[in-house]
Amino acid sequence: MKLLIHLCCSNCGIYPLQNMLLRHVDVSGFWFNPNIHPYTEFTSRRDSVKKLSRLWNLAVVYDNDYSLDDFLGAITGRGRERCSVCYEIRLDRTAETAKKMQFDGFTTSLLASPYQNFDRIMEKGREAALRHKVPFLAEDYRAGWKTSQDLSRELSLYRQKYCGCIYSEMERYAAPGKG
Repeated sequence: MKLLIHLCCSNCGIYPLQNMLLRHVDVSGFWFNPNIHPYTEFTSRRDSVKKLSRLWNLAVVYDNDYSLDDFLGAITGRGRERCSVCYEIRLDRTAETAKKMQFDGFTTSLLASPYQNFDRIMEKGREAALRHKVPFLAEDYRAGWKTSQDLSRELSLYRQKYCGCIYSEMERYAAPGKG
């Protein structure tokens, strides 16, 4: 199986990638994250994915489309539903790319984080699969979260402090009741 995995960051990608490589899945990474703010954070995370790809000799497709205006327009005023829109944007582009590049399927490293809405990611992945007619590999990688974090430290990969968007940055750093 030739699989494209959306990489939200190097840290979340570690366990799913290890898992697939051990199963001899022909896996390539896909970087597309217009949600990450500010741009310096975007480049730090992208550079960390590049470092992991060099260390593991992993092929990665980089879509550096940083359409911040489009992204903010899509999520503004959505409250907690903004995450669902964000998942949809990124998984749709991943499915579209997988289809275009003739991959047998796609998945995402978002399925590794205990901080993300697993069920919503699964829903948005399946919807993207139907739209683009390419299978979505729906696997729960959360059991490997600690393994990923430990290995990311060992590899000296950049470790972010919040999910990525301007709202998650505010939630991470704003004093309680001030956000």
